[in-house]
Amino acid sequence: MLVRGLCALFLVALVPATSPASAFGPGSRVFSGPTSASLASRERQVWASPARDSKFAAMLHTASARCEASEPPEPLATPNPLLDIAEPNARVSVSFIIGTDGRVHSPFILESAGATEDRTILDVVRSWRYRPAMCNGAATETEARIEFSSR
Repeated sequence: MLVRGLCALFLVALVPATSPASAFGPGSRVFSGPTSASLASRERQVWASPARDSKFAAMLHTASARCEASEPPEPLATPNPLLDIAEPNARVSVSFIIGTDGRVHSPFILESAGATEDRTILDVVRSWRYRPAMCNGAATETEARIEFSSR
């Protein structure tokens, strides 16, 4: 009986010392050194998203097609890319087509800031979704240009 009581007491004393809550208490820091500095700079990058400017142009396929009532495309989901642009005045321009389905088609770089940044921007732009442009009540393709620049 005495042994069983000592084992229970030993387990009660051992569990708090080895639990994650005691190892990482409110005063302790999980990340330290260069990792926390790079994490902090990465967080600042997320919150300081690049400025962007969009321009849309209708793509008419026939000369006889005229839009009497037109509406530009409406962005539904256009998240900002996470960029590691070293130059303070760097700009990246992208041209793409917004299809009748609202998806981005054929994006390409017009003005580059480097291969890594271009790849990141193209991946993000391909995921964007729009409500398509309307011409006389029918969805139509639209050419769009967007420019990303550091603030």
